Formats: sequence, structure tokens, C-alpha cells
Amino acid sequence: MSNVLRRREDLLSLFRIVVGFLFVCHGAAKLFGVPAGRVVPFGAWPNWYAAIIELVAGTAVMLGIGTRIAAVICSGEMAYAYFASHQPKALWPIENGGELAAVYSWIFLLIAFFGPGTWTIARLWNRQKQTAATG
Repeated sequence: MSNVLRRREDLLSLFRIVVGFLFVCHGAAKLFGVPAGRVVPFGAWPNWYAAIIELVAGTAVMLGIGTRIAAVICSGEMAYAYFASHQPKALWPIENGGELAAVYSWIFLLIAFFGPGTWTIARLWNRQKQTAATG
């Protein structure tokens, strides 16, 4: 693997980890009020379900477990949030407060398309299995 390609994969991994972590923070804030936020009532549509997706799928993206599928789910959630909650208020994201939802939707689509990069829990598990099998 060339040095440029390796750096690209490392940067992609770092990008995925940071975005996943930020998304997990949104879910944790909605579910538990941590690190800050208002707790959403259990089962409240759609916010409670969105918080579960943010926590679970965001963790999967962050750790690199089923990254592409989790990223598609996160992208879809954010697209739904934009079109259901923000777009009816005004046409443009700057007017309707939907910039973050739109950006997250595209970011997760990008992660789904390009993959997780090299730093993943799945790759670490596979490496340990190979070492155990050959050792």
C-alpha cells in the first residue's frame, strides 16, 4: 500500500471515529441527558427512536463494526429528520435550521460509500483470529 493511500485510509478512519462519536453524543443527550440535553420521553415518535439510532448506529460507525450499513441507517435518519422536521418550515437549510441534519446525512452517505478506513474493531478482531490460527 502506498504511503498516500495509507494516509488516506488513516484519515478516513479518524474522520469516521470523530463523526461517530459526535453522533453518539446526540443520542446519549436525548436518552440520558449526558453530556447535556433534554431527555426524550420513552417511545416518543420520532425523537426517541432517532436517539436509539444515533446511539447504536453511531457507536457502530465509531468502532467500525458494520460501518457501511450503520452509516446508511444514520444517513437515512438524518434525511428523514431534515425532510420531516426542517424542510416544511422553509425551503433552504439556513432558513429552516436543518443544516446539521443535511450535513450529517451527506457525511454518513460518504462514509457508507468509502467505507470505514483501516482502524476498525472488525479488522483488529480478524487480525487476532489470524494470529491465533497461525500461532
